[in-house]
Amino acid sequence: MAQQAETAGREVLDVAIIGAGPAGLTAALYAARAGLSCAMFEMLSPGGQCAQTEHLENYPGYTRSTSGFELSMDMYDQASSFGAGTISEEVTAVDFTAEPNRLTTPFGTYFAKTVIVATGAKAAQLGLPREEELRGRGVSYCATCDGNFFRDKDVVVVGGGNTAVADVIYLARICRKVYLVHRRDKLRATAIYHQRLAELSNVEMCWDSVAEEFLIEDEARPRVRGLRIRNTKTDEVRDLPVSAVFIAVGMRPNTEFLGGALELDAGGYIVADGTGRTATADVFAAGDVRTKELRQVVTAVADGANCAESAADFLDA
Repeated sequence: MAQQAETAGREVLDVAIIGAGPAGLTAALYAARAGLSCAMFEMLSPGGQCAQTEHLENYPGYTRSTSGFELSMDMYDQASSFGAGTISEEVTAVDFTAEPNRLTTPFGTYFAKTVIVATGAKAAQLGLPREEELRGRGVSYCATCDGNFFRDKDVVVVGGGNTAVADVIYLARICRKVYLVHRRDKLRATAIYHQRLAELSNVEMCWDSVAEEFLIEDEARPRVRGLRIRNTKTDEVRDLPVSAVFIAVGMRPNTEFLGGALELDAGGYIVADGTGRTATADVFAAGDVRTKELRQVVTAVADGANCAESAADFLDA
């Protein structure tokens, strides 16, 4: 009875979508087209990490180079045209045991029969000066997204896990030379990656080394021209003349606000299957925030569509 009183006279959404990156935008499009009342909760502008991508060449159907911001706004306009709403507030807490589900923001409380969590993940940064300023200007957190812009040039990858080594292998196919900077004297990557790495003639390992400083050209419009590294055992400093620095030191899923409401894997990602279903029947997860192998715009879009269909199936049942 208390829950009924709380929601009396207040709108209860069919689908609440937390996040408005490619996954959330696609979920909103599919939900709205299915005739469901839905709204996206997004504190910042639509697009998420995609909106910060300077050039996007690997999204199917785009034969011209476009920015992630342009693609994001196209997605947002399309979802809005079918009636998807936007609530420009950050969800800070959830209660998925309530009926209907309760979402809390700094400005109010909202209710929804189903929820799609599409809050994405953010790349861990090195914490060097001007790192954020140089994002898209020679600093990248996604080799498969941005590597082609540095074809036939020298680049460096910072990291030592599977992602870092996979980035090196990918970049070695298209770049002239690839440095791998790792703070230890052996990689954390699985054995199969070690073998493939050893077969590459244009890769140089920089063991026991950490990134110290981005070297910059053209202060009027700064771009990376190199990376200064320091050997942790000898304190020797070395400047690597590169056109790009690819940072692969981990990802951090945006799940803190859940407060344990959903099952997470060891990396902090929401445990969900390919249809977006979680262990909570009326809550789904889409995009980079869920357990998956490949985190790209195209897979986020697929997740969003799957989650919207799963939510519709749940409501129909």
